[in-house]
Amino acid sequence: QVHLVESGGGLVQTGGSLRLSCTASGRTFSTYAMAWFRQAPGQERKFVAAIRGSGGSTYYADSMKGRFTMSRDNAKNTVFLQMNSLKPEDTAVYYCAARSPDDYGLGPYEYKWWGQGTLVTVSS
Repeated sequence: QVHLVESGGGLVQTGGSLRLSCTASGRTFSTYAMAWFRQAPGQERKFVAAIRGSGGSTYYADSMKGRFTMSRDNAKNTVFLQMNSLKPEDTAVYYCAARSPDDYGLGPYEYKWWGQGTLVTVSS
C-alpha cells in the first residue's frame, strides 16, 4: 500500500511559477513509476508528466514540455513538479500517482495509488 500526499498548490499570476511536491509512504518508493495528472472543472483527468523509479527518465505531455520539470528524491520518498510560465489554462487540481511496474503509464487507469490532489489556480 502506498499513501501519497501532495502539497505546494496555490494562486499564482500568469507567467509565474509553482513547485508541487508529493511524498509517499513505504520503503520501496524507488521501485514505483510516478506521475502527475491534472483535472480542470468539468474535464477528464489528464496526464502531465511521469518519471521512472531511478529518476533518470521522464516523459511529458506535449503542452508541458519546456515549462514543467518533474524530478524525484528517492531518499526522501518525494517527487516534484516544477511549473514555470504558468497560464490560466493550467488551472486545475493536480494529482500525484504511483504505479508498479516501473514504467510509464499515460492513462489514469494505469495508476493504482493516488493522492488527494492540490489546487493550482493561475489568474490572468
